[in-house]
Amino acid sequence: MVTSRSAATARSRTVVSRRRGPVLERAILDAALEQLSTVGWAGLTMEGVAAEAQTGKAAVYRRWPSKEDLVADALAAGLPPLVDAPDLGGIRDDLYELTRLVRQAMYSRPGFALRAVLHECDGSASERFQALIMNGVIEPSANLFGEVVRRGIRRGDVRPDATGSMVFDVIPAVLMYRSKVCGSEWPDEEIARLIDDVMLPLLRSSSD
Repeated sequence: MVTSRSAATARSRTVVSRRRGPVLERAILDAALEQLSTVGWAGLTMEGVAAEAQTGKAAVYRRWPSKEDLVADALAAGLPPLVDAPDLGGIRDDLYELTRLVRQAMYSRPGFALRAVLHECDGSASERFQALIMNGVIEPSANLFGEVVRRGIRRGDVRPDATGSMVFDVIPAVLMYRSKVCGSEWPDEEIARLIDDVMLPLLRSSSD
């Protein structure tokens, strides 16, 4: 006789086994991120991801022929998008809020996993993941910082010649350095000091 519990378990397994298309792919990508956060790049296996996603190993290999391909897609799909620059009425508030958004992306589960992967893997895989963090975090954030600065110029609270790419790279570069080399978690008060002590003197003329 089948108990109610075993019947419920059977129904649950049936539901899981029937997942197809985007639903199954999302489950596999989430499982890959979970594996990265627990066992890291070296410990992650396609079999482990399949078990975490409650699917067969063949379903994983059918979509991603290698661990590198799977991890790259999991990280790219999970990174928070950086598409909108805050407009709060002044350069300081805009920079502060945008920096907090960049921090959120870097310290999200995919962002943390991506930085961990960069520490563990070598060669072509490392280059691929470096390109991923450049394309997914660094370049979009630099573009948004550029938008904020140009808006500040139009408002009149940023000097007109503060448009060089090096200016737009300062905050992303400092965030990367402090997180990767110094292990800083970037609390809000450190972000405020970065804006007040570094960016505002850089963006404003000496007479301001």
